[in-house]
Amino acid sequence: MQRHYYVSDDLNDLEAVARELELSGLSSPQLHVLSEDDAEVEKHHLHAIEAVLKQDVVHSTQLGAVVGIIGAALIFGITYTMQWHTTATGWLPAGFLAVIVLGFCTWVGGLIGIQIPNYQFKRFQALLKQGKHVFFVDVDANQYEVMSEVVERHASLIHAGTGDATPSWVVKGQDKFNSAMKVLP
Repeated sequence: MQRHYYVSDDLNDLEAVARELELSGLSSPQLHVLSEDDAEVEKHHLHAIEAVLKQDVVHSTQLGAVVGIIGAALIFGITYTMQWHTTATGWLPAGFLAVIVLGFCTWVGGLIGIQIPNYQFKRFQALLKQGKHVFFVDVDANQYEVMSEVVERHASLIHAGTGDATPSWVVKGQDKFNSAMKVLP
């Protein structure tokens, strides 16, 4: 899947675009709006980005975990090189320290991520501050033409690039979950 970004300042038009895309076969989990005014986005029945995903929590936590894994590997390497594992305690202290370093680095990565915008949305920060909205669509190759036809009918949409999309298996899972929730009383 590929993500296509569009910028607009008209939420009514974005609502119409989303409705047309859904009628053309795209599902709600493929359509998102990034905006500073989440209340207005909700009033227009658009799928807003959750607050936690606007921040770089997930990405920074992953980076913190990578740093923690490197730190843990260094601890094991130093323990082996210095022959500390041959003592009566063996690998136990090194293992505990490695787990602590991994957990700490992962935690710090998440804390840093809470404070910065999501790395995928940084390029739109100036536009968001101007009151504009970023509409993005995750499409498969076979859905691209349908999306292009709908977008061409809306002159207020400005193409703002492409990027990595949510994996198709996640979108399909969200679709199945949403349909299961509609069946429940």
